[in-house]
Amino acid sequence: MRIAQVAPLYESVPPKYYGGTERVVSYLTEELVRQGHDVTLFASGDSETKAHLVAACRRSLRMDKHCVDRLAHHMLMLENVVQRAAEFDIVHFHTDYLHFPLSRREQITHVTTLHGRLDLPDLVPLYQEFREMPVISISNGQREPLPWANWQATVYHGLPADMYQFRDKTGTYLAFLGRVSPEKRVDRAIEIAKQVGIPLKLAAKVDRVDKDYFETVVEPLLRHPFVEFVGEIGEGEKEEFLSNAYALLFPIDWPEPFGLVIIEAMACGTPVIAYRGGAVPEVMEEGHTGFIVEGLEDAVDAVRRVPELSRKRCREVFDHRFTAARMAHDYVQVYERLTNTRQHERLEVRA
Repeated sequence: MRIAQVAPLYESVPPKYYGGTERVVSYLTEELVRQGHDVTLFASGDSETKAHLVAACRRSLRMDKHCVDRLAHHMLMLENVVQRAAEFDIVHFHTDYLHFPLSRREQITHVTTLHGRLDLPDLVPLYQEFREMPVISISNGQREPLPWANWQATVYHGLPADMYQFRDKTGTYLAFLGRVSPEKRVDRAIEIAKQVGIPLKLAAKVDRVDKDYFETVVEPLLRHPFVEFVGEIGEGEKEEFLSNAYALLFPIDWPEPFGLVIIEAMACGTPVIAYRGGAVPEVMEEGHTGFIVEGLEDAVDAVRRVPELSRKRCREVFDHRFTAARMAHDYVQVYERLTNTRQHERLEVRA
């Protein structure tokens, strides 16, 4: 198939550091190319891909100190996509709802994966207006605020099977990997580590919008001798960080749409202690890949029960459910169904 992948421009594809959406777009794009599809990737100019790269801006916008208006670059990219739409069998958007007005008015076979949270009241009238737009969820839990949207499928994220090497030896520290923000609850992770007496390493990005939260809430907690703040780490450092961990802490306080770091830990064989929320019960296998907890006392008990878990089983679940090959297969099924439907509609119009 001739497939266009349209990525956000905030990070490169794949991102140099933090960036879940752009990372998934990269895994999907490269796997589709490997499977023999003709793929064009619309992304920032510093992206790396075996697909045909169409650079919508010189470099990722987060890394471009001269960029003031990020929306302007996205508008230009979407116009370019529409102008070239006839070159593709299907256009796969990863840019939320930005393209909806254009897609409604153009004869484009398209689908959109929604990567973020959907429980915001502002989104309801927007998706009601554009309820014909075909969309894909990354978990069933993500759909709950908008059950009436034009859902085509739920496609769980996947990673390249050889990206992380399995490590059978139990690690020596608890790990937290992600963003420092109120909903990610680094403070919970620190308290769990203090309660169980196991060192905690925090590999976390601090966005500008979360700087005050970091300085007022998190930074004072970093003085504890059990806590080491590593900062933001790159892709090349994640395997060692996760593989050497006793367990990954995922103490969220929001409706997580998926939780990519959970399956990254699974790929390394590292079990996960996760607070219940959003997609966690879908992605985790309770008692096999880790434990789903309800509060601090429950989390502390779960950490102490980690020896009951099999690191080998964590990897087996990853291999069965969360590879990029499986993800690409699921997406291609959606692509084929949508393109066949569009071809049938065109034939009916001609008749």
